[in-house]
Amino acid sequence: MSQSLPRISKAVIPAAGLGTRFLPATKATPKEMLPVVDKPAIQYVVEEAVAAGLDDVLMVTGRNKRPLEDHFDRNYELESALEKKGDGERLAKVQESSDLATMHYVRQGDPKGLGHAVLCAAPHVGDESFAVLLGDDLIDPRDPLLQRMIEVQQEHGGSVVALMEVAPEQIHLYGSAAVEATSDADVVRIGGLVEKPSREEAPSHYAVIGRYVLDPAVFDVLSKTEPGRGGEIQLTDALQQLAADATLGGPVHGVIFRGRRYDTGDRGDYLRAIVRLACEREDLGPDFRTWLQRFVTEEMQQR
Repeated sequence: MSQSLPRISKAVIPAAGLGTRFLPATKATPKEMLPVVDKPAIQYVVEEAVAAGLDDVLMVTGRNKRPLEDHFDRNYELESALEKKGDGERLAKVQESSDLATMHYVRQGDPKGLGHAVLCAAPHVGDESFAVLLGDDLIDPRDPLLQRMIEVQQEHGGSVVALMEVAPEQIHLYGSAAVEATSDADVVRIGGLVEKPSREEAPSHYAVIGRYVLDPAVFDVLSKTEPGRGGEIQLTDALQQLAADATLGGPVHGVIFRGRRYDTGDRGDYLRAIVRLACEREDLGPDFRTWLQRFVTEEMQQR
């Protein structure tokens, strides 16, 4: 099957959320532009897509999201100022974001949920398979999850979702998948999906995290999907239909991810993500780790 499937080249990044958990910081600044060390979170996501060979990126945005477009556009005044100063290092960093990929933008007029945001991408994607990357999940580039998902989709067709095993008391925060083992240790066949179930209702402890490789048949399903949990059109509900009936658009598989993931959707996890990434940076890590160790020691002594 892999020989008959065209190369996936398009990525869709939903970025229309209001970021209410980070107010007041997100009153005038999109949550996707909040810095993780010295880059906005959204740039990490675009870099991941590009590393997986997806050079055509569509962002689904909303009101007050213009800074996203500006970040991935050229800033000639700033570039000229840096060039005149001879600051080649910072000039390269500024130009890097505008040279990453071919960027496109479409607005999600009404915040009707993730499924609706994905549906907004239909005119751009057409009849091609495509990837969806959520900005709250940053995947460490040393753990190439998206590449593996594309490989699985090219082998089996249909759609592929990323799964991560979580503690039973956390499953209500995610979509949960009913899974069947395959011949590959990190790949499962998905028989059903439930959006944010209770601990008792969850079909497994495997949670859906923010990476998908989708067959274009999902658009037709989404167009007929009624609002679900929270009154929103849920992508999970559409994938449940595809999983239940492979004739609609092929099977649904899951790739079990056991690598490094940084959750920036919660304030506490956002801070932890910054600390972890800063500690691992060659330019910041040594001094920062020394300071952090001293700080933690002093805090413990005061308690």
